[in-house]
Order: sequence, then C-alpha cells, then structure tokens
Amino acid sequence: MTPPPTPPTPPASAPAPPPAPPSIRIVVADDEHMVRTALRAILAAEPDLVVVGEAATGAEAVSVVRELRPDVVLMDVRMPETDGIRATERILATLDAPPRVVVVTTFENDAYVYDALRVGAAGFLLKRADADTLVQAVRLVARSDCLLFPSAVRSLAAQHARAYPAPPAWAARLTGREREVLRHLADGLTNAEIARRMRVGPATVKTHVAAVLAKTGTRDRTQAVIAAYEAGFLSAG
Repeated sequence: MTPPPTPPTPPASAPAPPPAPPSIRIVVADDEHMVRTALRAILAAEPDLVVVGEAATGAEAVSVVRELRPDVVLMDVRMPETDGIRATERILATLDAPPRVVVVTTFENDAYVYDALRVGAAGFLLKRADADTLVQAVRLVARSDCLLFPSAVRSLAAQHARAYPAPPAWAARLTGREREVLRHLADGLTNAEIARRMRVGPATVKTHVAAVLAKTGTRDRTQAVIAAYEAGFLSAG
C-alpha cells in the first residue's frame, strides 16, 4: 500500500518585532499660541514623542503637569500670572516624581534662564533652535544621562553665578573620585563616557553621581554643576 503523502511543513513564523520604546510624554507651556503650535508640530513628527498637553500661563502649566504627569515640560521663561521660574519651582517641589523641565527662551544669556536652572530646570533651549536640536534635547533630558549644552551653562554661570560668601561645607566632603565625576558632569559626559574615562564600571559611576547629588544637596546633575560653579569648585571663566 502506498503511504499517504507527507503534509507540507508550515513555514516558520517570522520573529516578533522588538517592542517599541515607550513614548516620551511632553507638555508645552508658552503664552504664544503660534509657538505652542510650532513646537507641537515638530514633536508630533517623531514616533517616540507625544505632546499630551499645553499651557498658556505658568499657573496653568503647574495645573496641567499635575494632572497629566508628563516626562518632559518645555517651559517658556516669561509668561503671565506665574513666570516659568516659579512654575518650575512649584512643579519640582510639589510632585513626588516630577518631570524634567527644559526652559525655552529667546535670549541665551538671560538671567531668568540661569535662575530657572538654579531652581531645578534640567536645561534650556533657544526658541530659534532647529527641529533636530529640539528633538534631541527632549530625548536627552528624558534619559537624564548628561548635561544639556554644557558650554552654554558655563557661559551663563560666568555671567550670572552668585558666589557663596565662603566655600560650602559639601565642597570639603567630596572624595577625590566624586570631584572627578563632578568635573566630568560639567563637561557634559554621559555615565558611559565617564566610566570609560575613569576606567570603572557604569554602576560605579552611578554610585558616585548619587553621592555628588546627595552631598551638594541638589536634585540632578544640572543643579550640581550650577552649585559647583557658584562654590568656585568649577571655573566658569
């Protein structure tokens, strides 16, 4: 008897595509409708970025952020009712897991921008920045892995830093390795770059960064670098 034909082997299923990275959720706060519209259009063109809300005043920005809990806020510095500095301060002080705030300004040497960095903004952008710069800045601060535009921060510190009357106590408490890490943070290096420079593991760098933040009493690496300039630990000249 002739054996029945062997059924064809079904084709192997294609491997499942890797999961898409989570979207970065953004709130845009600016008192000019055209600016908000332009920023939304640029960000919406990116698959990993989504604008979840807008605000036209600083007070509204605080309310919208509390409700929507975005990852990043693009915050105009000069707005009615509550300016971007006070809005940033209130957001960071009242939320357990606050977003990263990037202040958006017309003038890069504006004292308002420096004040925003002092109270906790993660960085700043110029309104004339091109689309690629805007997108990369949002992704960078969302990762929280390095200082945004370190040379611009240094320039701001050179013009607006408010020096301590005497070196703060934390300056003497930093270990040699922590001092080295703080200098690398000011240069805008990522944790991976610092690890290669210091010939240590990334976990060790994270430990040193955490110690620097704890000893300087700062929220993130931007504030730590600002504090270092004002303490005279870093030279802004």
